[in-house]
Amino acid sequence: MANLKKIRTRINSIKSTQKITRAMKMVASAKVKKFENKVKASRPFTYELEKMFYRLLHSVCEIESKQTKFNEPLNNYPVLLAERPIKNVGLVVMTSNKGLSGAFNANVVRYTLRTIEEYKEKGIGCELFIIGQKGYNALKRVADEYGFKITQTYLAFSETPTSSQARLVASDMARSFVNGDIDSMEIVTTRFRNMMSYSVEKWDILPLDEIEEDYANEQFVDMEIEPSLPDVLAELVPLFISSIIFQAMLESIASELASRMTAMSAACNNADEMIQKLTIDYNKVRQAMITQELTEIVGGSAAINK
Repeated sequence: MANLKKIRTRINSIKSTQKITRAMKMVASAKVKKFENKVKASRPFTYELEKMFYRLLHSVCEIESKQTKFNEPLNNYPVLLAERPIKNVGLVVMTSNKGLSGAFNANVVRYTLRTIEEYKEKGIGCELFIIGQKGYNALKRVADEYGFKITQTYLAFSETPTSSQARLVASDMARSFVNGDIDSMEIVTTRFRNMMSYSVEKWDILPLDEIEEDYANEQFVDMEIEPSLPDVLAELVPLFISSIIFQAMLESIASELASRMTAMSAACNNADEMIQKLTIDYNKVRQAMITQELTEIVGGSAAINK
């Protein structure tokens, strides 16, 4: 009887867990479609903004740094666009605040640590700007081992990213860049492919040398700039940096939801298999007990008749 009770309790426990995983799968399925539409809608804008930015820089022979005072580091385009040797890299790491999303966070953390090791071999340090509780929890434990610094964390962002959140991250990175703490801005994020897949990637923001290779074959036409180049760059550079970070946040959320939907779907299927297996075991034990009882009854009856 003890075996039957144990199996029955386990079946009920798995069914209760399956209700949770099924609910999470349904929620993720509903959200991922919405974010898929957002990602696909924002990609053309981000691409055209980058293209316009490089077209503008292509029309300018040299950016002169006048004695202009900027209230915000993000508007300080002469420093942000200036070439300088890279000694420290600023990495924005996109992870989630919630778990139960398969290997999503683990893949991002592994890619980040691999990137840090590659820079370490070149004698380049790394400072991290971490978005998401899961990434922070995983990376803070190995910060001393891998020799990187966690400069800023963003653990209270909502599930729906906003341009103001992207602007906040961009401002913090620009401040470190202008102060000379970092010499490069990069993002470790996931690119959403479809409902079933995503890929972990590193996006370069600043400096511009490596990114401009993507537009090497473009035929740019000289632009006439009004009211003035400094005024335009002071507005366009913050928009350029913020838009890339915002796009990375959208891609990351969509990938997380897709990973959670896939993981919860697999969990539901595994729960069904376990319930079927345990039900068979339960029936076998129950049948064995019934057979044993019948055997005892027949044996007892035979003994009485003798």
